Amino acid sequence: MLEEVERWLSTRSWSLTDRPLHQILAAKQRTGQSVSVVLPALNEEETVGDIVAIIRHDLMQQVPLVDEIVVVDSGSTDRTSEVAAAAGARVVHRDDILPRIPTVPGKGEVLWRSLLVTSGDIVCFIDADLKEFSSDFVSGIVGPLLTDPAVDLVKGMYDRPLAGAQGQGGRVTELMARPLLNMHWPQLAGFVQPLGGEYAARRSLLEQLPFPVGYGVELGMLVDALHLVGLDALAQVDVGVRKHRHQDGQALGRMSAAIYRTAQLRLARGHLIRPSLTQFERGEDGFEPRTYSVDTEERPPMVEITEYASRKVA
Repeated sequence: MLEEVERWLSTRSWSLTDRPLHQILAAKQRTGQSVSVVLPALNEEETVGDIVAIIRHDLMQQVPLVDEIVVVDSGSTDRTSEVAAAAGARVVHRDDILPRIPTVPGKGEVLWRSLLVTSGDIVCFIDADLKEFSSDFVSGIVGPLLTDPAVDLVKGMYDRPLAGAQGQGGRVTELMARPLLNMHWPQLAGFVQPLGGEYAARRSLLEQLPFPVGYGVELGMLVDALHLVGLDALAQVDVGVRKHRHQDGQALGRMSAAIYRTAQLRLARGHLIRPSLTQFERGEDGFEPRTYSVDTEERPPMVEITEYASRKVA
């Protein structure tokens, strides 16, 4: 491992106990920074309400750490919006944000648009499919941003059990993202969960980053942040165990293709010759091909969007 990464692990890799909640709250009061929590959600009625309720109770009603919770619904066909609103979140529909730019499917699209409907100096992203959620996920990853002005982005790290087995989750991380980072961006090799959906960053950084519209958003954000602010502005915090709904192998294949495409563009800013992925499913007449398009679009840094600039001036 690079000496730089070993040093980074000893100085920018923390646990929850390193920053007690009272210390984080004191820093928030002293600095006057506000915190927004964003949950991108697509058909998550079973879990989104509990997550919102726990954050509201623990970090808004019990202690004043979080200033707003926003659920961005990216086209749910179930009761995600109703459940989230009933739990106390402000719900915004993806298509209602920046309507002059037509929306496209994808997690990164939702995260990018969320910058227009949140106000926090620090924005914390939490996936909406988490089970047995703890508010430590939020306080843990926003803590370094509130207490250390040299930190700009913090990723959560955690165990990801799969079918009861420890350390087996994060298959795309181990098979795709980690090899890519180690080979091409070795400074980022110390991140335990580079693709994890729980992370927080300063708005001043997020608004300068392009956002891949799909599953490549987490890898793209790490790589771009490294180039923009440097390794020492990035950090990670151990928040315990992450339990969520796991996707099947073919969905993971499509996710991997999007992540590879994101990496490829950052390696060469070149042209992806075939932006599609063919997979196979057994049908009545044998294996049948299914071809899916790979996300090939990225949203520009939010500071380049007129509506966002106008909002900041206002």
